[in-house]
Amino acid sequence: MAVTKIPLWAICLLRVVLATVYFQEEFLDGERWRNRWVHSTNDTHFGHFRLSSGKFYGHKEKDKGLQTTQNGRFYAISARFKPFSNRGKTLVIQYTVKHEQKMDCGGGYLKLFPADLDQKNLNGKSQYYIMFGPDICGFDIKKLHVILYFKNQYHSNKKPIRCKVDAFTHLYTLVLRPDLTYDVKVDGQSIESGNIEYDWNLTSLKNAEKASEAAKGWDQATDGQTQDWEKHFLDAGTSKPSDWNSELDGDWPGPMLQKPPYQDGLQPKGIDKDMWLHQELASTSYLSAYDLSEFENIGAIGLELWQVRSGTIFDNFLITDDEEYAENFGKATWGETKGPEREMDAIQTKEEMKKAREEDEQELLDRKSDPKQNFFSRFHRRDDL
Repeated sequence: MAVTKIPLWAICLLRVVLATVYFQEEFLDGERWRNRWVHSTNDTHFGHFRLSSGKFYGHKEKDKGLQTTQNGRFYAISARFKPFSNRGKTLVIQYTVKHEQKMDCGGGYLKLFPADLDQKNLNGKSQYYIMFGPDICGFDIKKLHVILYFKNQYHSNKKPIRCKVDAFTHLYTLVLRPDLTYDVKVDGQSIESGNIEYDWNLTSLKNAEKASEAAKGWDQATDGQTQDWEKHFLDAGTSKPSDWNSELDGDWPGPMLQKPPYQDGLQPKGIDKDMWLHQELASTSYLSAYDLSEFENIGAIGLELWQVRSGTIFDNFLITDDEEYAENFGKATWGETKGPEREMDAIQTKEEMKKAREEDEQELLDRKSDPKQNFFSRFHRRDDL
């Protein structure tokens, strides 16, 4: 029987159909991005974003993204999408960051928010579900944040994850899976992965429920023993009467003494009644809450950060449930322009070095040809020093 070979384009199309894309932004429609993204007006001193591909790029239009424009400012901007829950599904968050200004101190991370976010009042106190991305300040801080919101608190990954610090565009990807495993990728390569419970030092609700069930079983197993303890016990100081006939009278029960109520310091051997008292047994409503890496009503993405020196470009935002789709999207965007971007930067660097060398040579010729100019040039240089 002949086997029909499925073309590659059909497989790719099927993958696109199967994937759920919750949000995707490439800024390919010019200034219409302002209809989708909302600047926060919580603070009049917030910095402004503009659409730019920077001083060097791989493709002038495709590499355009949101660029910070003012030094020493906080920034707050966000975009909405149809709310969803990632319960039981993989969650992939991906975007590109280009610190063209060679970041000295500032954030390049994004935040994922619940759908009830007040975009006009977005600020550092706005609740978020996930914070992910690079943060650089001086020589000490060059980290990649992965912060998750769980049980009304924010929790950071305990592993130190290093971000890129050069001036080129880099692709950052976070994958959270239903089995509580995760993956952090930079430029398509996994740089950190593991188990969320272990690497965040947290306990999932599922495992907390198992512990509660074990505690419940312990209580049931010991109820009979504690009840017996609180009733009677045989008076060991007596013996069976000599005229007792076991065949006629049955087993001799012996005199029973009343046992005192159960109390600390007086308990059956091998039973530790305090064993589970330190645990807070979860209620039914608590167990139905969202677990680690599961979030309800996700509905907004945003940039809420501080930068000493501006110039960072954010682009190619993606939120999906499909790792392969995210990988292909990264290749089709950042993957296509990363090489030409570096080539353009190399050409510009050579041209700048050539121009600087020519200016130095011209200045030297001017000094030789005009001694008076040489004197004033040295005078002004000394004055500058």
